[in-house]
Order: sequence, then C-alpha cells, then structure tokens
Amino acid sequence: MSETFRSLRIRNYRLWAAGAMVSNIGTWMQRTAQDWLVLTHLTHHNATAVGIVMALQFGPQLVLLPFTGLAADRLNRRKLLMATQAAMGTLALGLGLLTISGMVQLWHVYVFALLLGCVAAFDAPARQTFVAELVSDTDLSNAVALNSTSFNAARMVGPAVAGMVIAATGPGEAFLLNALSFVAVLVSLACLRKSELFSRQGPVGRKSASLMEGFRYVWMRPDLRAVLAMLFLVATFGLNFPIFISTMSVGAFHGGPGQYGLLSSTMAIGSVTGALLAARRAKPRFGLLVLGSAVFGFGTLAAALMPNVMAFGMALVVTGVAAQTITTSTNSLVQLSTEPALRGRVIAILLATLLGSTPIGAPVVGWVADTFGPRWALGVAAAAGLASAAIGLRYLVRHRGLRLRVEGWRLRWSMQAAASPGAVRGGVAAEAAAELAAAGTEAGRVAG
Repeated sequence: MSETFRSLRIRNYRLWAAGAMVSNIGTWMQRTAQDWLVLTHLTHHNATAVGIVMALQFGPQLVLLPFTGLAADRLNRRKLLMATQAAMGTLALGLGLLTISGMVQLWHVYVFALLLGCVAAFDAPARQTFVAELVSDTDLSNAVALNSTSFNAARMVGPAVAGMVIAATGPGEAFLLNALSFVAVLVSLACLRKSELFSRQGPVGRKSASLMEGFRYVWMRPDLRAVLAMLFLVATFGLNFPIFISTMSVGAFHGGPGQYGLLSSTMAIGSVTGALLAARRAKPRFGLLVLGSAVFGFGTLAAALMPNVMAFGMALVVTGVAAQTITTSTNSLVQLSTEPALRGRVIAILLATLLGSTPIGAPVVGWVADTFGPRWALGVAAAAGLASAAIGLRYLVRHRGLRLRVEGWRLRWSMQAAASPGAVRGGVAAEAAAELAAAGTEAGRVAG
C-alpha cells in the first residue's frame, strides 16, 4: 500500500474511515440543502440569513469551549462519539420531516442549526482526538490528513448529489439521507476492537484548574499562538464558502441548484488534492502554513475577478488546495506538538478558532455580499488570507530568525538567531529554513 494511505493498513482505522466517509457525504448533502433552502425557499436570496444559520451552527464551538475540550479529555471518546453521532442523525431526521411536510419556516432552521451546533461542539474535539487512539504517533499526521481527504472527497460527492436530489424532489429528502448516513459511522464505532486502541488520555487535574490549563498551555507557546491567530483570520473571513459560492452562483452567474452543487464539488477537488499532498508529508511544517495563507489570499482574489462560471471554478480549485493545506497542517502541527493529557482541550481551542469564528465572520461576509455584491465578499477573504501570511512571516522573523532580501528579481531568505530576547537559536532557525525551502519546492511541483 502506498505511503500516502499507510494508516489504512490498521483495521480499526479502516473501519472508522469507511463509516466516516458515508457520514461525511451525508453531512455535505445537508449543508448544501440547508443553504439552498434558506437562500431560495425561505428568503429571497438573503445571504445574511445564510450567515445567521452558519453563526448559530458554529457559535456553540466558542460558548461551550471549556466543557467540550474537557469532555474529550475526561470521557471515553468512543462512547461520547456514539452519543453525539446518534443525536446529530436525529436532528437531521427532524429537519427533514419538517421540510417534506411543508411546515418548515426560517426560525425552524435557526433552531435546528443551534441544536446541531451544540451537539457538534462536543463531537468535534472528541472526533479529532479519537484518531490518535486508532493509530500510533508515527502514523498520526498521515491519519489526520486522510481524515481531511475523506471529508473533502465527500465534499465532491455530497453537494453534487444534493443538487440532483433538490432538483428532483426537494431539500427535505437530502436531510433524510443525511440522517440515514449516521448509521454507517455508528456501526463502525461499534465494530472497533477495543483491545487494539491506543490509549492517549492522561490524568487531568482538578476541574477548576483543567478548564484553564489548555489556555495557559497555548499562551506559553508562541508557535501555537501564531498558528491560531493565522487560522482565526482565515476561518473568520475566508472559510465562508457556502456564502461565497451560493451568492456567486445565484447573483453573479444566475444559476440553479445544479450549478451551485457543481461549484461546491469543484472546490472540493482542490481540497482533496491539498489533503493528499498533506498525507504524503512525513511531518507538517510551519513554513507551509505561511505559503498556504498567501496562496489562499491570491486565490480568493482571483475568484472574485473571474468573469464566468468555468474560470470561477478553476480559481476555486486553487483556493481549495490552499485552504486544505492550512487546516490540515494546523491540525497535525497542534496534535503532534501537544502533550497527550492536554490534547483534547488544545484541539477544542483549535476547533473553536476554526468553527467558532464563523459567528463573527459569516454575518459580516453575508452583509458585504448583500450590500456590495459577492465579489466584494471574496475580496474580504483575500485580505484575511494575506494578513494571515503576514502574521506567519512575523513569527518566523521574530522567533526563528528569518531574514528576507531581494537579489535582482528573486526573493531569497536566510535564517540566523534573532536578536530579540524571545529568539531561538541557530538549530531551530535552520529547521525553519528547511521548512520554507520544502514549502517552496512543493509549491513549484504543484504549479508545474
């Protein structure tokens, strides 16, 4: 088996990946159908309403943060996942029945989005850290990348299938299919061999201390602070593609549900490519985050300027590669560099940054799309990507001694111990130089 897929050699991981793939397809079907229901059935192309739904769905990641991370560290993750997955399936079933009956109203979608967000807030950190119980540390980075590959491969299939289902019957049937998809992941969890799980949950201290321990740990790590700041900018103003794609499809290109689903799947091609590239790497690199943020900024800027659907779709592929590089590398870097006893809480902070920032950014981006047009909303995303790259470069300059210089038409970099008190020594600087060199080489291969 190729090294890219080496985690699939492990039986427990194969079972988990198979169930998750089916469930992920259902999840993307529901996301597509939900956005389309709000945008075209319950409102008249109101992007702000879509932003409110996203805010309600992802807001609990922030509000419940102290409890969700602690639950992932203290409770049996397998049992916790079985409970959360069953609850999310039940919510999908309820929304589907309401929609098919013709009784659904906008406030119903708001309520279901909030309830789903509360359950998902406990599900996400447990699901992310549960991967570490399925594989060894040697394969953890690969398993995280393959999880992202599965999620984004489903992103290619789910929206396209949802578009066909919506066009043929309506969004309600897509919700029911998502409810059915949760059976697959519940069966896979039930079939895991407990004796072959890797125990990663260490002892935790008093509850009052544990709630803040993850925050203190992150605050004392300048690398984690930089990573989370970069992720916050991109996630808040950049990863609002349900708004970008739906408003561009309807407002700029005057398409129907089939075109919307196809554009969502097109971006997923780039996301899968980015995840597979991440799976091939021996370990994640900070320099790649900087490069990914810069490419994301220029990619969304290009998407905003594209004159037709085909060109817009091509820009989405590039943006998908960059977005997946950022999220997958961030997840792997944080998991591999965090102590096992704190991993659940730190991952909860990461997920709150990734998903919980949506309540801040989605309504803003939706308002920009409604007021100035969808192309300006993509411009906001471009600015966020470039600002994120600037934060990464600042970290490398201040803590890893990065020095940039221009020679002719070429930009060169070098590393030396920085003069500031927080600077690192030459050994770490050399490692950072290797990271940037590797990132540049990989970018050249992708461009070629």
